[in-house]
Amino acid sequence: MSDRVGFRAIERRGRELYLNDRPLWLRGISVHEDDDKLGKVVTEEDLRQRYAHAKEMGCNFVRLAHYPHHERAVELADEFGLLVWAEIPVYWAIDFANPATERDARNQLIELIRRDRNRASVAIWSVGNENADTDARLAFMRGLAETARAEDPTRLIAAACLVNHAKLKIEDRLAAHLDIIGINEYYGWYDEDFSELPKILANSQPDRPVVISETGADADITEKGPKEGLFSEDYQAEVYEKQISTLKDLDFVKGMSPWILYDFRTERRQEFFSAVSTEKA
Repeated sequence: MSDRVGFRAIERRGRELYLNDRPLWLRGISVHEDDDKLGKVVTEEDLRQRYAHAKEMGCNFVRLAHYPHHERAVELADEFGLLVWAEIPVYWAIDFANPATERDARNQLIELIRRDRNRASVAIWSVGNENADTDARLAFMRGLAETARAEDPTRLIAAACLVNHAKLKIEDRLAAHLDIIGINEYYGWYDEDFSELPKILANSQPDRPVVISETGADADITEKGPKEGLFSEDYQAEVYEKQISTLKDLDFVKGMSPWILYDFRTERRQEFFSAVSTEKA
C-alpha cells in the first residue's frame, strides 16, 4: 500500500496569507458533490474532471461547500496541487441553543479534522456559513473555532460571516475568533445596486484577511436563454468583471471562490427558464 505525502506551511500574518513563506492570494471556486447525470453521487472520474476544470480556470484552491466531501476529494486535491477549504454543515436554520445540536456539530468537525489533517491540501477549516449574529450562535461557533484550533493548530479557521447592510460594512462578532473572514456577497445579482459593494469595503477595515467565499450570477446557456440582461451570459460575465475590478486593489481581500463550479439541481428555486432551477458560477 502506498500514499501521497506532502509538506507545506499555511499561516496568517495580520491581513496577509502565506504559503511556505510566500504571499498567497486564494483564486478558487466553490464546489458541490453533484453531477448533472448521476446527481449526488461521487465518482473518481467526476472528482478528477472537476479539479481539472478548476486548474484550467487558474484556481489554486477549492471551497468544498457546505459539508464534508468524500475523503477521495481531499486525496486528489493533494495530487492536483489544490488547496482546500473544508467545511461542516452549520448553516441557515441551526438550533444554536440546543446542546445536542452543538455536540453534533462539534463531533462532525472533529471527525473531519482527524480524517483529513494529514492531507497537505487542506489549508482551512470552516466552521459555518451564513448565520444570524445572535448570542447563542456566537457561543456555538466560537466553541467550534476553539475546537478546530485544539485539534489542529497548524491550519487556518474560517466561516462565511455577515455584512451589516444598514451600515454598509462587514460586521460580525464571530470574525474576532477566525483567521479568515468569509463573505458571501452577490452584488450585481441578488443585490442589483453594485455601488454598495465598494462602499461596504471602504467602510470596513478588518485586521485579518477577507475571502469572498461566494459571489456570482446565474445564466441560461441554452438556445432559449436571453442574449442580454439578467440570466444572459454577457450579464454574468459583466458581474464577474465588476467584482474583480472592485476587489483586486483592496489590501485586505485575499481571495475569492465564486458560486459555483457546476450547475446543480435544487427544489428551493423555480427560475423562469426551467422547471427545476440550476445555479452556476
